[in-house]
Amino acid sequence: MRRFAAAVVVAAIGATACEQAPPLSPYDPVVHAADVEEWRAWRHGELTKPDGWLSLSGLYWLTPGEHRFGADPEADLVYARAGVPPHLGTFTVTGGQVEFAPEPGLEIGVGETVPAVDVVFDRALLADGPMAPTIMRWGDLQWFVIVREDHLALRLKDAASALIVGFDGMPNFDLTSEWRFEATFEVYDPPRTITVPNVFGSLGEEESPGAVVFELNGETFRIDMWHDSDDPENFFTAFGDLTNAHTSYGAGRFLWVDAPDEWGRTVVDFNRSYNPPCALSPFATCPLPPIRNRLLLAIEAGERVFSTSVELPSAPPVDADGV
Repeated sequence: MRRFAAAVVVAAIGATACEQAPPLSPYDPVVHAADVEEWRAWRHGELTKPDGWLSLSGLYWLTPGEHRFGADPEADLVYARAGVPPHLGTFTVTGGQVEFAPEPGLEIGVGETVPAVDVVFDRALLADGPMAPTIMRWGDLQWFVIVREDHLALRLKDAASALIVGFDGMPNFDLTSEWRFEATFEVYDPPRTITVPNVFGSLGEEESPGAVVFELNGETFRIDMWHDSDDPENFFTAFGDLTNAHTSYGAGRFLWVDAPDEWGRTVVDFNRSYNPPCALSPFATCPLPPIRNRLLLAIEAGERVFSTSVELPSAPPVDADGV
């Protein structure tokens, strides 16, 4: 579903003024409806995968020392779903390393098939680097160590979580052509550094290759884009609008935009805007819309608010291991 191509952006820069762009294909409501329904079906499948966002079941900040992990209410890291063993193992945090020792006699998998004996996580390889995190598994559970806000944390996923079991679909506004725009992609040369806040109240920086620009009722609107992965062809953004905290998630929504053609033209379709993971689970960490992406529009398109009871994730404690 990610239909992007960085090459066309470069081509758009090189297009000469004397070239005349061919007319765009006329809008077809049947094609549009099919495209959005395909997107929604893909989105549903991604959410309900055994390791999808609905499986998020825990975010535990790791401080120096030992931490027993399991269903025992006296454990340091408690996950008490029925059927989970009292103790799955022990995490030991020393400086920039985390070691996991499985509970004796308990079969813990590492990756796909290898039984765990001792697993060591090196913080230097976890901080958004090229190394994928080592995933440990027991039954429907999987867990791994991440770095957020310069602190170590344990992320837990459960394929049998209550959210997955009870999920009957994401609520959406009615599909409409009103919030689908023919737009242009304005390339930033060189790319700009934009400030992106997050749910912890901190400010980060992202490199923006450009902005999508569209018009509504004679007024021009623009949304800065960036990359949400190591894939340079993936244009992504977070935006806010006047429906936030009313009919859509209060902290804004996410959107992908298809790559522009060689004349810099693209389409912004807010019918494919979607909730960030923080709208679904209190155990997710999310970017928020940059100031320039907060639109004075009530965009009644895309995903509606999922729940009004989802809390924000807890910030790292002041004594967390941020070495």
